[in-house]
Amino acid sequence: MKLLDYTNETIKGLFDLTGKTCIITGGGGGLGLATARGYANYGANLVLTGRTKETLDKAAASLADTGAKVLTIVADTLDLDDCQRVVDETVANFGKIDVLFPAAGVARRFSAEEFPKDMFDLVIDTNVKGTWYIDQAVGRQMIKQHEKGMDPAGKIINITSVRANNGLDLGYGAYACSKGAVLSMTRQLAVEWAKFNICVNAVGPTIVASLLTKPIFDDPVKAKVFTDRILFHRPMESGELIGSMIYLASAASDFITGQIVYVDGGCVAA
Repeated sequence: MKLLDYTNETIKGLFDLTGKTCIITGGGGGLGLATARGYANYGANLVLTGRTKETLDKAAASLADTGAKVLTIVADTLDLDDCQRVVDETVANFGKIDVLFPAAGVARRFSAEEFPKDMFDLVIDTNVKGTWYIDQAVGRQMIKQHEKGMDPAGKIINITSVRANNGLDLGYGAYACSKGAVLSMTRQLAVEWAKFNICVNAVGPTIVASLLTKPIFDDPVKAKVFTDRILFHRPMESGELIGSMIYLASAASDFITGQIVYVDGGCVAA
């Protein structure tokens, strides 16, 4: 949109997601579900995927008050057939894919010298391969949308981490490697797919307060290692990701690609 085309109404609508279709893998998890609620409140249709039907059903039920259309699909992003099925079912139900947020991920913590191979492989496979496979499947669909004149053809918002930039002596070897890979993946896909008008960016959170991280914050020594690096000296809340996710999914960010938006309380700056 050229500058002279911006009116009061188009500016007010920069963050509107009405009619957009957004896929969120790991849609029943903390960051995935928080983002889903944000997208739903801005008018989007939702496709939530995950490996457990009960978790997805609970997530969908929790979003009923938004009035959004929510499709749940049990799928594993490490399965190429599942990734394609997510694309096919989304297009069959909503006609297109506007946004992908691959939020599914895992972390396992062991010292580098003792990191078990099966645990290292689990983290790398889930966080790197799982992101790549669903990005690839959705990217193919977005290329088709570009060929049909959709502009932008779609937006992919990966999830990396401050751990991609800063080491931490608490057993994050596999996780740091995986998030560094996602950071590079994001920039590579942005370069390759810009010609199809696909925007590829990522968000980089710091540690999030959740049931999974409760054991860390129950230990004052471990908690201090994290909070000393965060300028606000506290963990992030899952809801604090919503604004950035809406921005990257909306028309407000149509000229932004290949970027990492850190939602980290200043962790990377420090």
